[in-house]
Amino acid sequence: IDLGDNLPSIVLKNEEDVDVDVADLVSEKGLVLFLVPKADTPGCTNQACGFRDIYPDFTSHNYEIYCLSADSPTAQSKWKTKKELPYPLLSDPKRKLITALGAGEGGKTKRSHFIFEKGGKLVDKKIPVKPTESPALALEFINSL
Repeated sequence: IDLGDNLPSIVLKNEEDVDVDVADLVSEKGLVLFLVPKADTPGCTNQACGFRDIYPDFTSHNYEIYCLSADSPTAQSKWKTKKELPYPLLSDPKRKLITALGAGEGGKTKRSHFIFEKGGKLVDKKIPVKPTESPALALEFINSL
């Protein structure tokens, strides 16, 4: 998926083990999708907590945040509770969306983030991105729109 392309229709499970068609996520709001290599590891926690700490700044601009990883919904749910993450998580164990985004390589997930405007067009992406910089860079981009 390149800049200007639309978010594809791929069904994944969220942290509550419920099916979510990612294309539906952009029907009402913009979307910041950040990818972590593994839930509940130090770098990923820095990135996730960074988005947690400025979450209202995204929602006030009509953007929703989702975290995407290849972890199971159970692992994601535990991490969400432990770190009090206010946004949903998506489980992509076969790395379908991760690969479509160009962030899957050799069975690994590249730490990254993608910003889709309302309607689904990709307007910004950072691959790779430092965990501590990802939230601020994403917000800076949205503030510039």
